[in-house]
Amino acid sequence: MENCSFLPMQIKLLCAAALMLTLSLHADPADDVVADYMKHHPIPGVSLLVVKDGQPIKSAAYGMANLELQVPVKPETVFEIGSVSKQFTAAGIMLLVQDGKISVDDKISQYLKGTPEAWKDITIRHCLTHTSGIKNYTGLDGFELTKHLPVDQFIKRMSEEPMDFKPGEKWKYCNTGFNLLGHIIESVSGKKYWDYMNERIFHPLGMTHTVNRFPGTVIPNRASGYETNRAGKYINRDYDLTDIFSAGEIVSTVGDLAKWDAALDTDQLLNADTKKAIWTPVKLNDGSTHEYGFGWFLNPLKGHKNIGHSGSTSGFSASNQRFPDDGLVVILLTNSGEDGIATKVAKSVAEVYLKK
Repeated sequence: MENCSFLPMQIKLLCAAALMLTLSLHADPADDVVADYMKHHPIPGVSLLVVKDGQPIKSAAYGMANLELQVPVKPETVFEIGSVSKQFTAAGIMLLVQDGKISVDDKISQYLKGTPEAWKDITIRHCLTHTSGIKNYTGLDGFELTKHLPVDQFIKRMSEEPMDFKPGEKWKYCNTGFNLLGHIIESVSGKKYWDYMNERIFHPLGMTHTVNRFPGTVIPNRASGYETNRAGKYINRDYDLTDIFSAGEIVSTVGDLAKWDAALDTDQLLNADTKKAIWTPVKLNDGSTHEYGFGWFLNPLKGHKNIGHSGSTSGFSASNQRFPDDGLVVILLTNSGEDGIATKVAKSVAEVYLKK
C-alpha cells in the first residue's frame, strides 16, 4: 500500500499525532525509517530498542497500542513475539543438554510416546533446525487454541499426515517440530513448559513481562493486534487463534528481550559451546548447509554478520536482530498483521547504525 487511505480519518490523525510527538522528541534517521514504513504499510504501533555494545542507544515508541481506546505505544507495551519464541524453546532444550539429560542427536521417540514409524529417525536436532520432514501443522484444521490438543492427540493427528521428505534431506520451516520440542521439555523436566521456561530463563533474567499470550489472562499493557480487510481498513485480529504453544506463544517487551540478548553476550545462561551450536548453520544429508541454527536465522545483512529471527502471529509482527561483530542489537515489535514487516523495519533501522 502506498498511502494511509486505508485508515479511518480519526485513527489516522491519532496515529499521526502520536508519531509526530515521538519524532519531535527523538528525531534521528531511525525515526525517519520507521515513519516511512508506517506511512506506506498498515502498522498501528511500533516499539523499538537499539542496543550498542551492551548499552541502549535508542528507545522509541510510535503510534497506537490500541486503536479503539486510543492508547499510544509505550516502551513497556507488551506484544506477541510469535516465532521469536523459537529461540527460547531452543534455549530450553539446550539447558537440558547442558544438564546432561538429553542430546540433540537423541531420537524424539525416546521422549514422546506414540510417535509413528515414519518418525523413527527424527532427532531433536532435526526439530531444532526445521529438517525433520514432518508437515507443518499451522494452516491445517483442528489445531485451534480452543481445542488445545494434549501431546498424545497432537502426535496422533500429525501422524495422519504424510512426511514432506526424509529427515535431514531438506530444510522447510516447521512449527510442528518446535511444538514437539516443547513437549520434550515437559517430558524430560517433569514440568509444564511455561513453568520450566519461567524457572530456567524468564525469572533468572528478570524478564517479568514475558509470559504466555493466552487470551483469557489479563496482561498489563498488552497491545491489541490488527489486520486489514479487503478494503484496506483496520480490523481486530482473528479471534480463532491457532494453538502455537512452544513454537510461538510468548508475549514480551523490548526491554525484556534486551535482557535476553544481554544474557547471550555472557555465559550466564548458555555456555560458549552451546551458543556455538545454536549459531552454526544446519548441515543436510548431502553435506550442503542452510543458514539456520537452533531457532535462529543466520543470514548476513550487506556483509555484516546477522543472527536473528522474525515472528508473525495474527495481528502482530516481531523481530530480534543481532549483529555480533558490530556490537549491535535491534529489537522491534509491532501490532501489525503484515507478515514479516517487523524484520523489514528492524533491518532498515539496523542499516542506519551499521553505516555509522
